[in-house]
Amino acid sequence: MAAAASSAPPLLAFLQLLLLLAAFSPATATASRSSNPKAPFPAVTPLHLQALRQQRARAGSSAAKHVAADGASASDGTAAKPFTAHYFPQELDHFTFTPNASMLFHQRYLVNDTFWRRPTGGKGAAGPLFVYTGNEGDIEWFATNTGFMFDIAPKFGALLVFIEHRFYGESKPFGNDSYNSAKTLGYLTSTQALADFAILIRSLKHNLSAEDAPVVVFGGSYGGMLASWFRLKYPHVAIGALASSAPILQFDYITPWSSFYDAVSQDYKSESLNCFSVIKATWDVLDERGANDKGLLELSKLFKACKTVKYSYSIRNWLWTAFTYTAMVDYPTPANFLENLPAYPVKEMCKIIDGYPANTDILEKAFAAASLYYNYTGNLTCNPIEDEDDPHGLGGWQWQACTEMIMPMTISNESMFPPSNFSYDDRSDECLQSWGVRPRPHWITTEYGGYKIDKVLKRFGSNIIFSNGMRDPWSRGGVLKNISSSIIALVTEKGAHHLDLRSATKGDPDWVIEQRRQEVEIIQGWIDQYHQDMAEI
Repeated sequence: MAAAASSAPPLLAFLQLLLLLAAFSPATATASRSSNPKAPFPAVTPLHLQALRQQRARAGSSAAKHVAADGASASDGTAAKPFTAHYFPQELDHFTFTPNASMLFHQRYLVNDTFWRRPTGGKGAAGPLFVYTGNEGDIEWFATNTGFMFDIAPKFGALLVFIEHRFYGESKPFGNDSYNSAKTLGYLTSTQALADFAILIRSLKHNLSAEDAPVVVFGGSYGGMLASWFRLKYPHVAIGALASSAPILQFDYITPWSSFYDAVSQDYKSESLNCFSVIKATWDVLDERGANDKGLLELSKLFKACKTVKYSYSIRNWLWTAFTYTAMVDYPTPANFLENLPAYPVKEMCKIIDGYPANTDILEKAFAAASLYYNYTGNLTCNPIEDEDDPHGLGGWQWQACTEMIMPMTISNESMFPPSNFSYDDRSDECLQSWGVRPRPHWITTEYGGYKIDKVLKRFGSNIIFSNGMRDPWSRGGVLKNISSSIIALVTEKGAHHLDLRSATKGDPDWVIEQRRQEVEIIQGWIDQYHQDMAEI
């Protein structure tokens, strides 16, 4: 996404897409068709989605690498997916009775019943439903990479369900016209999404004859926000929520506006002051050299662009993305969710920068460091710096970030990024120009709360785990302290963006293993208490 020159952070709108990053390793469960041929999962793919899939197959979608899962290969030689896809007829508008409200669209959800303990007619309780509340992207991307849920399903005898968020992936109410205007996008809200989840879950439980089975919702980032809000809004549907890296306090004036970029900067400064200083000095040099066509040509060669860049801001955004994303996914083990990266990639980036002689061109150092993010495997021969690509179908987030998901961000003088301010009025004008609507910047805290959250949730909330890693810049907008005996904050000093929801690996440090153990123990307690309460009834 090309960014226009302004005083705002060049990636502000795009960085809020970071909320989607459920950065987990591929699940190890193998695909399983239901052992019961009469299982009530509708298996027929709507015709318009069949056509879409065929179109994607012909085009060789660049997102394919994010869909492959570990496990046995399918008959066509591709990796088998650890879930089956199904479609639910969902109403367009849950909150009005206008003529369009009852219009139906097909909402995709994915199921893995490999380890599910089915209801046995009074001879044993059904296993729980573990439901992932889908983020702002294709649900297969998240499900394939949500290893933790697959890892713990055998212990709980759980049915795994991943529900796609409306207006993303294949769940677009108006098909290819879904993003045309505010007239269609007006149905894309978090409240509508939560209602979708509730209705689908209740229908699924009814069709499975498992209405007494407990439900626990899971989510990371924006999905984690939705999971926590779902538990608060629909406590009769879900008995608990694991909300990983969920910045539910990144609104209004609750969290300092500079906290995100301060945290990114601190990640690099903690590895090397020289590394931090080089990145901080990069932006002015880049602007100066890219001030004319000759400079842009030289920069295009230095950064190995696939074609000559038209704006220095394009390279600026390319670097900005690499440094910010790498801070978010600063995992202690190798990962390939966004790009192939080594363990502790921030440390490795700084090693690259620090390895150059002091008099080396500063942009050469920055390029080499960013290449670790974009081309760690060395497979790229050039960098598509100005080529727009949306492999995960994130386009709807630009609408959400211009309506209700207004998360103010500024950049302080102490940051390694150029200083900038935020103005609600300026954002409102930008959104009006882009979409023809003005945002409701304080709606989220009105609808879900946020101010004095410890006092509020202590009085009525329960059964929520808020997990955060302090290497993750989004952690500053999360819940970092226990609110009550059942609203728990699990915080790791060296954790990154919802590291706990990644699949377990042999290289996991002890503190990650312990965090996941605590989560399993807490969830087990919720389920045990639920069954005890049901027995008393």
